[in-house]
Amino acid sequence: MAETARLTHQSLERGLRILETVALNGGTTTLAETVRRTALHRSTAHHLLQTLVSFGYLHQDRQTRGYELTAKLFRLTARVWTPEQIGRIAEPVTQELTEQTGEGSSVATFTNGTITIVAKCDPGNPFRIVEEIGKPRPIHATAVGKAIVAFLPSAERTAIAARLSYERYTPRTIANREDFEAEMLRIQAAGYAVDDEEHHEGVRCMAAPIFSYAGHVVACLCVLGPKFRMTRRKLRELRVPLLERAKSLSTRLGWNDDIPPPQRTN
Repeated sequence: MAETARLTHQSLERGLRILETVALNGGTTTLAETVRRTALHRSTAHHLLQTLVSFGYLHQDRQTRGYELTAKLFRLTARVWTPEQIGRIAEPVTQELTEQTGEGSSVATFTNGTITIVAKCDPGNPFRIVEEIGKPRPIHATAVGKAIVAFLPSAERTAIAARLSYERYTPRTIANREDFEAEMLRIQAAGYAVDDEEHHEGVRCMAAPIFSYAGHVVACLCVLGPKFRMTRRKLRELRVPLLERAKSLSTRLGWNDDIPPPQRTN
C-alpha cells in the first residue's frame, strides 16, 4: 500500500510539474522542452504528456506535435486567454483559411478598449493586403472591430458607441453613432461583419466572432483582400469557410453548443 501511494504521489507530482512547465512557457511546449525543463526521462515525459492530453488538460497539434494548454484549466480557474495565447492558437487556422481562399487572413482581439491584430497569414498573390501584427484597428471602420463589438454585452457595446470619435477614413466609413448601432444589429443577425472599403479604399474584409468557454466574445477571425478579387459573389462564398473556422477556434477556447448564446440585444 505504501509503495502504491508513493508511486501515485510521484506521478501526480510529475504531472503537475509538466502543467506548470507548459504554463510558464507561455501555454505551449514540446517533448524536448519538457524533458529539458523537468529533467524527466523522455519516455516518462511523453507518457505524462499523453495522459494529460487524454484527460483534456493539454492539446497536441497534429502537425507540429507540440503541446498547449486547453480551455479546461481556464474553466477551472476562471482565467482568460491572453492575446498572445489566442494568436498562437489561431496561427494554423489563418494558414488554412488563406490556403483555401487565396486571400489574407488574420485574428484580432479586444483588450482595454483596443482592437489589435494578434495572428495573420499573408497570401502568395502578387497584389495582396498585408496586415501588421500588434497594430490597432479602428472599431467603427473595420470588420474585425465591428465583429467583436457587436457581440459584447449590451451595456459595454453602448458605452463604446458613445465614446467613439467616428473618424472618417473613406467616403464609406460609418460616421455617426446611429449608423454604427444599426450596423451592430445587422452583424448580430448575420453572425459576421463586413468592411466594404470603410477603412481603406479598394479593400474589403469579412470577420466572424470567436467566443470563449464562458460564451464571451474574445476575438474574431478575418479574411481580407483587394476589391477586384473580393467581389460580392466571393464574399458570399467566403461566409461558410470563415464561420466554420471561427467556430473551430471558439471550440478550441472551450466554447460549445451547450453554452448559452452571447447577449445580442441592443
